[in-house]
Amino acid sequence: MAFFRPRVSREAEVRYHADQEISKSYPELLDKARQTEQTLRELRAAAADEIELLAAGRAFDAALTDALRAAEAGQRATFGVKAYDDRIARRKAKARPDGARWTSEVDRLRTLREENRMWGIPQVPRPIPATL
Repeated sequence: MAFFRPRVSREAEVRYHADQEISKSYPELLDKARQTEQTLRELRAAAADEIELLAAGRAFDAALTDALRAAEAGQRATFGVKAYDDRIARRKAKARPDGARWTSEVDRLRTLREENRMWGIPQVPRPIPATL
Protein backbone atom coordinates (compact mmCIF):
# COMPACT_ATOMS: atom_id res chain seq x y z
CA MET A 1 0.00 0.00 0.00
CA ALA A 2 1.50 3.28 -1.09
CA PHE A 3 0.88 6.52 0.72
CA PHE A 4 1.24 9.91 -0.84
CA ARG A 5 3.71 12.02 1.06
CA PRO A 6 4.73 15.42 -0.25
CA ARG A 7 8.48 15.77 -0.56
CA VAL A 8 8.60 19.30 0.85
CA SER A 9 6.17 21.60 2.58
CA ARG A 10 4.44 24.45 0.80
CA GLU A 11 6.09 26.90 3.20
CA ALA A 12 9.52 25.58 2.22
CA GLU A 13 8.73 26.14 -1.46
CA VAL A 14 7.57 29.69 -0.81
CA ARG A 15 10.67 30.50 1.24
CA TYR A 16 12.89 28.90 -1.42
CA HIS A 17 11.46 31.08 -4.20
CA ALA A 18 11.65 34.19 -2.00
CA ASP A 19 15.31 33.46 -1.26
CA GLN A 20 16.02 33.02 -4.96
CA GLU A 21 14.58 36.48 -5.64
CA ILE A 22 16.50 38.09 -2.78
CA SER A 23 19.78 36.48 -3.81
CA LYS A 24 19.56 38.01 -7.29
CA SER A 25 20.39 41.41 -5.78
CA TYR A 26 23.57 40.13 -4.11
CA PRO A 27 26.10 41.48 -6.68
CA GLU A 28 24.63 45.00 -6.55
CA LEU A 29 24.53 44.99 -2.76
CA LEU A 30 28.11 43.77 -2.58
CA ASP A 31 29.22 46.56 -4.93
CA LYS A 32 27.42 49.08 -2.74
CA ALA A 33 29.23 47.70 0.32
CA ARG A 34 32.56 48.00 -1.48
CA GLN A 35 31.83 51.60 -2.39
CA THR A 36 30.89 52.52 1.17
CA GLU A 37 34.02 50.78 2.44
CA GLN A 38 36.11 52.81 0.01
CA THR A 39 34.45 56.00 1.23
CA LEU A 40 35.19 55.03 4.83
CA ARG A 41 38.84 54.32 4.01
CA GLU A 42 39.19 57.65 2.20
CA LEU A 43 37.73 59.49 5.19
CA ARG A 44 40.14 57.71 7.52
CA ALA A 45 43.09 58.59 5.27
CA ALA A 46 41.99 62.24 5.17
CA ALA A 47 41.78 62.33 8.98
CA ALA A 48 38.11 63.32 8.94
CA ASP A 49 36.34 64.23 12.15
CA GLU A 50 34.59 61.57 14.22
CA ILE A 51 31.07 62.55 13.18
CA GLU A 52 31.85 61.90 9.50
CA LEU A 53 33.60 58.64 10.38
CA LEU A 54 30.61 57.62 12.50
CA ALA A 55 28.19 58.23 9.63
CA ALA A 56 30.43 56.41 7.13
CA GLY A 57 30.93 53.49 9.53
CA ARG A 58 27.20 53.13 10.06
CA ALA A 59 26.56 53.34 6.31
CA PHE A 60 29.15 50.60 5.75
CA ASP A 61 27.48 48.48 8.46
CA ALA A 62 24.07 48.90 6.81
CA ALA A 63 25.49 48.01 3.38
CA LEU A 64 27.25 44.94 4.79
CA THR A 65 24.08 43.84 6.55
CA ASP A 66 22.08 44.07 3.32
CA ALA A 67 24.76 42.14 1.42
CA LEU A 68 24.91 39.55 4.19
CA ARG A 69 21.14 39.01 4.09
CA ALA A 70 21.28 38.50 0.32
CA ALA A 71 24.22 36.11 0.69
CA GLU A 72 22.38 34.11 3.34
CA ALA A 73 19.37 33.91 1.04
CA GLY A 74 21.62 32.72 -1.79
CA GLN A 75 23.14 30.15 0.52
CA ARG A 76 19.74 28.78 1.52
CA ALA A 77 18.55 28.74 -2.10
CA THR A 78 21.70 26.91 -3.17
CA PHE A 79 21.10 24.27 -0.52
CA GLY A 80 17.80 23.44 -2.20
CA VAL A 81 14.18 23.30 -1.21
CA LYS A 82 14.54 20.13 0.89
CA ALA A 83 17.09 21.81 3.15
CA TYR A 84 14.43 24.13 4.57
CA ASP A 85 12.71 21.20 6.28
CA ASP A 86 15.52 18.69 6.74
CA ARG A 87 18.72 19.37 8.70
CA ILE A 88 20.44 16.34 7.13
CA ALA A 89 19.82 17.73 3.66
CA ARG A 90 21.16 21.09 4.87
CA ARG A 91 24.38 19.47 6.13
CA LYS A 92 24.85 17.55 2.90
CA ALA A 93 24.29 20.69 0.86
CA LYS A 94 26.92 22.57 2.89
CA ALA A 95 29.48 19.95 1.90
CA ARG A 96 28.88 20.38 -1.83
CA PRO A 97 31.11 22.86 -3.70
CA ASP A 98 28.39 25.48 -4.30
CA GLY A 99 27.15 25.24 -0.73
CA ALA A 100 30.68 25.49 0.66
CA ARG A 101 31.37 28.53 -1.52
CA TRP A 102 28.26 30.34 -0.26
CA THR A 103 29.00 29.31 3.32
CA SER A 104 32.51 30.75 3.16
CA GLU A 105 31.15 33.95 1.60
CA VAL A 106 28.58 34.34 4.37
CA ASP A 107 31.26 33.75 7.00
CA ARG A 108 33.53 36.31 5.33
CA LEU A 109 30.79 38.95 5.30
CA ARG A 110 29.88 38.25 8.93
CA THR A 111 33.53 38.67 9.92
CA LEU A 112 33.77 41.95 8.01
CA ARG A 113 30.61 43.25 9.62
CA GLU A 114 31.71 42.32 13.14
CA GLU A 115 35.16 43.81 12.57
CA ASN A 116 33.54 47.03 11.37
CA ARG A 117 31.25 47.10 14.39
CA MET A 118 34.15 46.61 16.77
CA TRP A 119 36.80 48.83 15.19
CA GLY A 120 35.34 50.74 12.25
CA ILE A 121 32.61 52.74 13.93
CA PRO A 122 34.14 55.31 16.29
CA GLN A 123 32.65 55.78 19.71
CA VAL A 124 31.63 59.40 20.05
CA PRO A 125 32.07 60.55 23.64
CA ARG A 126 28.83 61.52 25.31
CA PRO A 127 28.67 64.24 27.96
CA ILE A 128 28.19 62.97 31.48
CA PRO A 129 25.04 64.43 33.04
CA ALA A 130 25.54 66.55 36.10
CA THR A 131 24.49 64.93 39.34
CA LEU A 132 22.09 66.70 41.62
